[in-house]
Amino acid sequence: MPISPPTSTAGRKLVIILAVALAILHQDFWLWDRQTLVLGFLPIGLAYHATYSVVAACLWALAIKIAWPHHLEVVAEESHVASEGFSVEEAADANGIGEF
Repeated sequence: MPISPPTSTAGRKLVIILAVALAILHQDFWLWDRQTLVLGFLPIGLAYHATYSVVAACLWALAIKIAWPHHLEVVAEESHVASEGFSVEEAADANGIGEF
Protein backbone atom coordinates (compact mmCIF):
# COMPACT_ATOMS: atom_id res chain seq x y z
CA MET A 1 0.00 0.00 0.00
CA PRO A 2 1.58 3.32 -1.06
CA ILE A 3 1.79 6.04 1.52
CA SER A 4 1.33 9.57 0.23
CA PRO A 5 4.51 11.63 0.39
CA PRO A 6 4.84 14.17 3.16
CA THR A 7 3.71 17.67 2.29
CA SER A 8 6.34 20.18 1.34
CA THR A 9 8.01 22.34 3.92
CA ALA A 10 7.41 25.36 1.70
CA GLY A 11 3.65 24.78 1.83
CA ARG A 12 3.68 24.59 5.60
CA LYS A 13 5.76 27.75 5.84
CA LEU A 14 3.33 29.54 3.53
CA VAL A 15 0.38 28.58 5.73
CA ILE A 16 2.22 29.73 8.87
CA ILE A 17 3.18 33.06 7.29
CA LEU A 18 -0.39 33.66 6.13
CA ALA A 19 -1.77 32.74 9.57
CA VAL A 20 0.60 35.20 11.27
CA ALA A 21 -0.39 37.88 8.74
CA LEU A 22 -4.06 37.24 9.51
CA ALA A 23 -3.39 37.46 13.24
CA ILE A 24 -1.79 40.87 12.71
CA LEU A 25 -4.59 42.04 10.42
CA HIS A 26 -7.16 40.99 13.01
CA GLN A 27 -6.18 44.04 15.07
CA ASP A 28 -8.16 46.55 13.01
CA PHE A 29 -7.45 49.60 15.15
CA TRP A 30 -7.57 51.82 12.07
CA LEU A 31 -11.34 51.26 11.76
CA TRP A 32 -12.40 51.88 15.37
CA ASP A 33 -13.45 55.51 14.96
CA ARG A 34 -14.77 55.44 11.40
CA GLN A 35 -18.48 55.96 10.89
CA THR A 36 -18.47 54.68 7.28
CA LEU A 37 -21.27 52.34 6.22
CA VAL A 38 -20.71 49.65 3.62
CA LEU A 39 -23.65 49.10 1.27
CA GLY A 40 -25.43 51.86 3.16
CA PHE A 41 -26.18 49.85 6.33
CA LEU A 42 -23.16 47.80 7.48
CA PRO A 43 -20.56 49.45 9.73
CA ILE A 44 -17.08 49.28 8.20
CA GLY A 45 -15.66 47.36 11.19
CA LEU A 46 -18.32 44.67 10.89
CA ALA A 47 -17.82 44.44 7.13
CA TYR A 48 -14.07 44.11 7.71
CA HIS A 49 -14.54 41.26 10.17
CA ALA A 50 -17.05 39.49 7.92
CA THR A 51 -14.49 39.60 5.11
CA TYR A 52 -11.77 38.59 7.56
CA SER A 53 -13.81 35.51 8.54
CA VAL A 54 -14.17 34.42 4.92
CA VAL A 55 -10.43 34.89 4.34
CA ALA A 56 -9.65 32.91 7.51
CA ALA A 57 -11.90 30.06 6.32
CA CYS A 58 -10.10 30.07 2.98
CA LEU A 59 -6.75 29.95 4.80
CA TRP A 60 -7.85 26.88 6.75
CA ALA A 61 -9.04 25.22 3.54
CA LEU A 62 -5.61 25.95 2.06
CA ALA A 63 -3.94 24.56 5.19
CA ILE A 64 -5.91 21.33 4.87
CA LYS A 65 -5.02 21.07 1.19
CA ILE A 66 -1.31 21.90 1.58
CA ALA A 67 -0.20 20.99 5.08
CA TRP A 68 -2.51 18.20 6.26
CA PRO A 69 -0.47 15.24 7.59
CA HIS A 70 -1.96 12.51 5.38
CA HIS A 71 0.53 9.94 6.63
CA LEU A 72 -1.11 10.13 10.08
CA GLU A 73 -4.50 9.31 8.58
CA VAL A 74 -3.06 6.21 6.95
CA VAL A 75 -1.54 5.08 10.26
CA ALA A 76 -4.80 5.75 12.12
CA GLU A 77 -6.84 3.92 9.48
CA GLU A 78 -4.50 0.95 9.59
CA SER A 79 -4.66 0.70 13.38
CA HIS A 80 -8.46 1.05 13.39
CA VAL A 81 -8.93 -1.54 10.68
CA ALA A 82 -6.43 -3.90 12.30
CA SER A 83 -8.31 -3.70 15.59
CA GLU A 84 -11.48 -4.80 13.80
CA GLY A 85 -9.79 -7.81 12.19
CA PHE A 86 -9.91 -6.60 8.57
CA SER A 87 -7.09 -5.76 6.25
CA VAL A 88 -7.01 -2.21 4.94
CA GLU A 89 -7.87 -3.43 1.45
CA GLU A 90 -10.87 -5.46 2.70
CA ALA A 91 -12.22 -2.50 4.64
CA ALA A 92 -11.77 -0.21 1.63
CA ASP A 93 -13.62 -2.66 -0.61
CA ALA A 94 -16.42 -3.08 1.93
CA ASN A 95 -16.85 0.70 2.21
CA GLY A 96 -16.62 1.29 -1.55
CA ILE A 97 -13.50 3.41 -1.19
CA GLY A 98 -11.34 1.54 -3.67
CA GLU A 99 -7.57 1.67 -3.60
CA PHE A 100 -5.62 3.72 -1.10
